[in-house]
Amino acid sequence: MDPDVFVPASAPAPEPIAARWLGRIGYHEAWTLQKRLAAARSAGRIGDQLLLLEHPPVLTLGRGADESHVLATAEMLAARGIELLRVERGGEVTYHGPGQLVAYPIVRLADRGILLRPFVRALEASQAATCAHFGVAADRREGHPGCWVDPDGPWVRKIGALGLRVERGTTYHGIALNVSVNLHDFDLINPCGMPGLRSVSLWSELGRRMERPSTESVAEAAAVFAPDFAARLGAALTGSLPPGAGDGSATRAELEVLLQAAEVVAEAEAEVVTEAAGAAR
Repeated sequence: MDPDVFVPASAPAPEPIAARWLGRIGYHEAWTLQKRLAAARSAGRIGDQLLLLEHPPVLTLGRGADESHVLATAEMLAARGIELLRVERGGEVTYHGPGQLVAYPIVRLADRGILLRPFVRALEASQAATCAHFGVAADRREGHPGCWVDPDGPWVRKIGALGLRVERGTTYHGIALNVSVNLHDFDLINPCGMPGLRSVSLWSELGRRMERPSTESVAEAAAVFAPDFAARLGAALTGSLPPGAGDGSATRAELEVLLQAAEVVAEAEAEVVTEAAGAAR
């Protein structure tokens, strides 16, 4: 277990985390899926989940983000088919696109005996470990969530972003690690609200910048990130991981069945409560 992750001695043995490789999926679809999963997890109807995916090009603003850090005009974004959305997570403006690993942990923190800050550190450490697997040295940077190359040096650069939301004790949103992503798209924003900040990727740091973004590279990074993150929480990992998980469509269908079952239970429980309240009158 990661030494930064404090779990009280009295905490029960953690349940497994179910990894779900979704492939390339639209932001709106993944956003809705996260919120449904988080609601079901908060109610205790499903276990912890880790969604692994990439998005088509999109810009997202954290709930308190300053929109002036979006450098592109609405017309420029429309011409490139890039949507701009404000979401519930913390942090400033972030770019998502092909060639970037996005991981959304749907985790009920209390069940793992973990506080938010150590949870964030585990996410940062797993990004750094994924970078190290590919031969890129990266680390956390005090006061700046995410993953950084040369974090304390003169040429600091951002390779991974982090922004979470916690509702009813359950996390959603998460991290974005640049693998083979098109770095020119970061010119549309001040990443993390920091003018002049340079964004890099695993491929650019390895001299492979001319290679096109690929889902295959994201899947390769996901297969490293997910087990490392679960291990830092002291949890076993189940579910679907690349390679062998296909394009993610089968996993999305499995999640829909899981959620529909949880929502049927929720509706039945609500009916029982309503009937009991009526009888009490």
